[in-house]
Amino acid sequence: MVSILRALLSTPLLLPRASLSKFMDSSSSSCSSNFHEGGSQKLRALAQQLRFYKPPPFSEEVDEQSNEEECGSGKVVSQVGFPESATPVAQNPEKFRPKRAAVLICLFEGDAGDLRVILTKRSFKLSSHSGEVALPGGKAEEGDKDDGDTAKREAKEEIGLDPELVNVVTVLEPFLSKHLLRVVPVIGILHDKKAFKPVLNPAEVDAVFDAPLEMFLKDENRNQEEREWMGEKYLIHYFDYETEHTNYLIWGLTAGILIRAASVVYKREPAFMEQNPKFKVPKVLTKDTVMR
Repeated sequence: MVSILRALLSTPLLLPRASLSKFMDSSSSSCSSNFHEGGSQKLRALAQQLRFYKPPPFSEEVDEQSNEEECGSGKVVSQVGFPESATPVAQNPEKFRPKRAAVLICLFEGDAGDLRVILTKRSFKLSSHSGEVALPGGKAEEGDKDDGDTAKREAKEEIGLDPELVNVVTVLEPFLSKHLLRVVPVIGILHDKKAFKPVLNPAEVDAVFDAPLEMFLKDENRNQEEREWMGEKYLIHYFDYETEHTNYLIWGLTAGILIRAASVVYKREPAFMEQNPKFKVPKVLTKDTVMR
């Protein structure tokens, strides 16, 4: 069965040429300025492969409004989320003005030669989404040059990851979070894992761990839940992962982003149906508008 996402991505949205050019120029400059030789041949080959990746088009003709992600300190955690390319925002940009955020998909080569991604477990001290698994990231701030800059700054603040250790190689299409926050996934490569000495911000993070990226393409240790948004049914995916006698549940927006990242890196579709909805933007958006 062909996934709804595959069908959606085959029909590009209208995108002004100037916006696409600006986005790609920003992405290219970020990638080239952060590139450092080193690491294994596999990681160097992966970096080269991903630099040629072009995300599906999306609309940049969108101003910001006060839609806030209510997850504390501007962090990106949400039970729901799917690619923005599945939305008609280009048709009605004046009705959809999301805040912008970025998350870091930091990949490195594990001891067994597999690709792994760094994840965090949010602090139980937080008032919302406490104890949930997330990618390092948060809202863009004044002074951030681009999405890569945002993602790396947040990773340093949360887990002490030195931005100089991460080579930003590409960005994926934006995702929309539960509170309609535009989240841009940034793929970076950590060539020297041993150089990363985690320093956790206890106000935000309880734990940092890593998981194999390929697991997000497999139908193992995975569950799903069907939901509906404005008459469109979609699936939320849940992945159970155990490491060092600790169990983690990776789901919602984080799972959706990692499924997409794994599909791009491994150049294949997941072994299960994603079922993203043909998202509809409500005619009226307020601070209380959320996907459920």
